[in-house]
Amino acid sequence: MPVPSEILSPQPEQAEWTHDRSEFVLGACRTIEASISAHQRLLGEETTVRLIAHVAEVLVNAFRRGQKLLLFGNGGSAADAQHIAAEFVGRFVLERAALPASALSVNTSCVTAIGNDYGFDHVFARQIEAFGKPGDVAVGISTSGNSPNVLLGLAKAREMGMTAVALAGASGGKMKNAADYCICVPSEETPRIQECHTLIGHVIAELVERAMVHGSSRIS
Repeated sequence: MPVPSEILSPQPEQAEWTHDRSEFVLGACRTIEASISAHQRLLGEETTVRLIAHVAEVLVNAFRRGQKLLLFGNGGSAADAQHIAAEFVGRFVLERAALPASALSVNTSCVTAIGNDYGFDHVFARQIEAFGKPGDVAVGISTSGNSPNVLLGLAKAREMGMTAVALAGASGGKMKNAADYCICVPSEETPRIQECHTLIGHVIAELVERAMVHGSSRIS
């Protein structure tokens, strides 16, 4: 993508910038282009897009039955889980009733108690055992698809009769066989996968919200 010369050239008020500025700008452009490319690949995978829409439909049906959504992941994926939960409990775009969604990384006392007593691999499974009910939806997020505590969380969810959804990278990792639905982002780069996970969360939130507000029986 061509970069305008006025961007590459230092402005009078930024005289401290030297030739290094153009390297930063070009680096920023390359990163943005890489992110756009990952999003375009995701858009081009019809099967994956249809799966995203189906997961939104699963959530609509669960919320209408009075069920809840539990999300979990580590690090940036924990932040993604919290972000997605907030879109449901608050609102995304439309005014509507709050929807029950929780991220299992937010209670540090629970996470550290379980981690200390049972091991870090069990921090999500134990909470799912405590809070999950048959018919609820669990979403495990892992860029590699191989995080042990996320895998155990999904396994516990399925054992309890919940619908298990995974968000992963290109291969899906072990989560591909651990979830009822595994949404795989067509990238091997962690930052690009995370950026697509954010987009997927927004897409699902918007589809669910529209269906809940407008009362349609299907959204896909």
